Amino acid sequence: VGRSSEAIRQAEAEGRLPPPRLGANGRREGYSLSEVNHMRDVFGTRPHRREGDPPIILAVQNFKGGVGKSTLTCHIAQYLALKGYRVAVVDCDSQASSTTLFGFNPDIDIQDEDTLLPFFQHGGATDLQYALRPTAWPGIDLIPANLGLYTAEYEAAARMRGNADSLDRLRRGIEGMADRYDVVLLDPPPALGMISLAVLRSANALLIPTPPSTVDFASTAHFLRMIVDTLEVLSEYGLGKRGYHFLRVVATKVDEGKSAHLQIREMMQAVFGMDMLSASLLDSAEIDNANVQLRTVYEISGAGSR
Repeated sequence: VGRSSEAIRQAEAEGRLPPPRLGANGRREGYSLSEVNHMRDVFGTRPHRREGDPPIILAVQNFKGGVGKSTLTCHIAQYLALKGYRVAVVDCDSQASSTTLFGFNPDIDIQDEDTLLPFFQHGGATDLQYALRPTAWPGIDLIPANLGLYTAEYEAAARMRGNADSLDRLRRGIEGMADRYDVVLLDPPPALGMISLAVLRSANALLIPTPPSTVDFASTAHFLRMIVDTLEVLSEYGLGKRGYHFLRVVATKVDEGKSAHLQIREMMQAVFGMDMLSASLLDSAEIDNANVQLRTVYEISGAGSR
C-alpha cells in the first residue's frame, strides 16, 4: 500500500477505510487485491503512468516455440497487477496458452467471435472493445484466443494483398483500447506469420525469451536479424519504421545447478550486453507445479510459492 500499519489503522478509525476482517483469534485475516487497490486509491499510492505518457505495449516475442513466452506473459501481467497497475493481455496465439493460464478453457469457454478473429475478417469488428473481458485478477483484462484464431492468418494475408497498410490494423486497434491501461501485453504465435508481423508493428517494446541452449541462443540471434530485415522491408512498402522504447532479452528455463546453463547465460550477457536482463526465468519446481494445475506461481499456496 505504501503506508505504515499505523496510517492504515488511523484511516480505518476515521472511516476512510472499512474496518478489517478479523479471525477467531482477533487478528486481521488479510486483504484481497481489490481491497489493497482501494487502500492505494484512498492514500493516493496506486501507481500509474504519467499523464501524456503512452502505455507500454509489450510483445513477449520469439519465432521459436517452447521458450516460455506465455509463462512470462502471464507472470508479468500478474506481477504488475499486484503492484496496482492496469493491465491488458492480448492472446494472439491460437494455442491459447495465456488464455488457459487465466482460467478459461479455450475449447469450451471461448468462441471464435470472442477472439481477435472478427477483427481480422473482412467486414468484421472495427475495434477491440468487443473482445476485452475481465479475468479473476483485479486489474487484468484479457482478449482470449482459441484454435479458431488460426484462421486469422489467412484473413490477414488476404487483407494484405495490394494493401500493405492493413498490417497496421492490429496496431490501430490496440492503440484504440490501450489508453485504459498502463501496460498491454501481447502473446504472439511462435512463427513468422502475418499475426506475428502485426504484433511486431503493434508493440512499442519487445521482450525476447531465450532458453540457455546453444540452439536457442543462435535462434535468438537470427530472430533479431530477422526483425531488423523485416521492418526494413515493410518500410520499403510504405509502412513507416517502428521504433521501440526498449528491447530486452531474458534467459528462460534456467537451471542454476547446471554449469552449461550458467555458461551460456554468461555468453548471452556478453553478446547482448545492456539489452540482456540480469533476472532469469528459472526452471523451478514451483513453476512446474503451477503449470500442472494450469496456474501461475502467484496462484499456488505453500512456502515455495513465496
